[in-house]
Amino acid sequence: MRLSLEINGEDRFSLSDPLTPLVDVLRDEFFLTGAKVVCREGFCGACTVLLDGQPAVSCLVPVGLAAGCKITTVESLARDGVLSPLQRVMEEYDAVQCGMCFPGMLMTLTGFLARARNPSREDIKEALVGNVCRCTGYERIVDAALAAAQATVVEG
Repeated sequence: MRLSLEINGEDRFSLSDPLTPLVDVLRDEFFLTGAKVVCREGFCGACTVLLDGQPAVSCLVPVGLAAGCKITTVESLARDGVLSPLQRVMEEYDAVQCGMCFPGMLMTLTGFLARARNPSREDIKEALVGNVCRCTGYERIVDAALAAAQATVVEG
């Protein structure tokens, strides 16, 4: 069965079994390795991607259910070598850590900040509940996300 996928704005096709986890198709078939395979149980968030703008743990999403959705991976955030505003503020706040959980956090926050209007620190923490950081560097990540949210409010 041929599956039509829209990944990072490009039309792609997969011949994978529709029950194959989306993260495996992204990594093994399309070499988009930003989504990390860590727990395979959906509780760590390291494999988070956006499906139609909503964060989703791609280890639990069968690729067949992602067909017809807009799939956005961390690889799409920087364009032509220019970091997204969220990535820039994460760098500025020195919030980037080991890289295992970070792509998932970026995707969760990208989806959250696209919808949130003037979120509070607690709102950001709540948005990150499904993303586990083994380095425990949450505070700088939250500080950076709050700064990104405030910059968005100022910039409109």
